[in-house]
Amino acid sequence: MIKRIFDFSCSLFGLFFFSPALLIFAILIKLTSKGPILFIQERVGRNGILFRMFKFRSMLITQDSSSTVSVKGDVRITKLGVILRRYKIDELPELLNVLLGDMSLVGPRPDVPGYADQLEGEQRKILFLRPGITGLASLKFANEEVILAEQENPVKYNNDVIYPEKVRLNLDYYYNNSLWVDIKIIFATIFRTSY
Repeated sequence: MIKRIFDFSCSLFGLFFFSPALLIFAILIKLTSKGPILFIQERVGRNGILFRMFKFRSMLITQDSSSTVSVKGDVRITKLGVILRRYKIDELPELLNVLLGDMSLVGPRPDVPGYADQLEGEQRKILFLRPGITGLASLKFANEEVILAEQENPVKYNNDVIYPEKVRLNLDYYYNNSLWVDIKIIFATIFRTSY
């Protein structure tokens, strides 16, 4: 209950505080590439329930790829999108998801349908948590697109190496989360320091 109050209060303040920046980036997205301002995608939420997650659109909409894995230098990413992704600005609209209760400020990143189905046994406890804007796995893989760009087969490396490690970290968060841990993760995210 305290976590939800914290999330609601911070997301409401964040949306108000960042509203001028949100408006500016929304206009820039509209002016620099064709398509909607927001990228809306179904993700797996708490208890496996699907919800619609909001992000600033950072990719071209005319793409023939169905891959959910993106790497640094991906031709689908717009010039403005490179900046939005580098500084995680594309994720600011997720504060609305937090306000609505679909997400938390801190928690496992919400997966696209399919990945959550791979969770087995104890790993499925991760689904009891609200997904977050940031978390332990987000901190460890803050440069995930760079790591994937260095791999011969980015999708295989993601599935075989990165995803299992994210599951391990998310399960660790399940057993050890607290408001104090959340605050430390938030500050580590903002100031780009290690947790």
